[in-house]
Amino acid sequence: MAEIGKGVTAGKLAINVQKRLTRAQEKVLQKLGKADETRDVVFEEMVANFNKQMGEGTKLQKDLKAYLAAVKTMHDASRRLQDCLADMYEPEWFGKEEIDALAEDTDTLWLDYHQNLTDKSLTCMDTYLAQFPEIKARIAKRERKMVDFDSARHHFASLQKGKKKDEAKIAKPTALLEKAAPSWAQGLISAHQVAQTNLSYNQAEEELGRAQKIFEEMNVELQDELPSLWDSRVGVYVNTFQGMAGHQEKFHREMSKLSQNLNDIMTKLEEQRQLKKDGTAAAKTGDAAKSEEANHSEAASSPAKIQSTQIKIQEEEETDDGLKASLHFKRS
Repeated sequence: MAEIGKGVTAGKLAINVQKRLTRAQEKVLQKLGKADETRDVVFEEMVANFNKQMGEGTKLQKDLKAYLAAVKTMHDASRRLQDCLADMYEPEWFGKEEIDALAEDTDTLWLDYHQNLTDKSLTCMDTYLAQFPEIKARIAKRERKMVDFDSARHHFASLQKGKKKDEAKIAKPTALLEKAAPSWAQGLISAHQVAQTNLSYNQAEEELGRAQKIFEEMNVELQDELPSLWDSRVGVYVNTFQGMAGHQEKFHREMSKLSQNLNDIMTKLEEQRQLKKDGTAAAKTGDAAKSEEANHSEAASSPAKIQSTQIKIQEEEETDDGLKASLHFKRS
């Protein structure tokens, strides 16, 4: 079984090599102008449109992936910024719980936006472009089959032209051979020569028929599919960009609401800060007033204290003078 398998593989390989050689030879003859080439201007225009369509679609797919990567980058940057705000926002500040909820809502909004663009727009483009490699391979195969058809056509045409010449060339040696052969063998020799010529001619004709059938079947299929594919690009572009526009509008609308909520919280926080600042200033003003009043009262009571002190000093001096006089009297 292994030997049979190897033989089959070797046989297919030999056939493929022969086909490539024949195609290469045919293309060389066509480029040199020694063999005509089957041309279909309408189909060539279809192929040009196909290549343009595939190139534009591939570029759009690439740019769409770049856009989604940028959305992912913006999402990561937004998440880090919201986390930073939530971490530094002190618990006693106004709207602490709202700030935490705002960070979660913003993150969810970015996630939904990226996922919707991926599911709708990018998936649509991926599905659209998935059909191009298979059709491209069929176009290339149709090109090879056209070369095979041209080669078979030229081979058959050459046999047709050379048939009469070959018959004339064969006739002379055959006549000599028939004269030398016995009478009963002369008819067999002539029949054998004619059969050999007809065999090559019939084989070439059959090969031409097969090559023409294969080429025309592929040609008809592609002529039906390529125009439809060319027209389908409009619908694909409409679905892709309509989906993107819808998701962008929804994303920015919801993000605008969250941004307004953040702005309101920051406004309230500033008002809270201003109230605390005003309260502190008022407290300081009150303390200053009390201190000034105390100083004023103290200043107002100072003359009375001085007078009282002077009276006490005078009384003490009079008492001392009395004692001194009494002591002097006693001594006397």
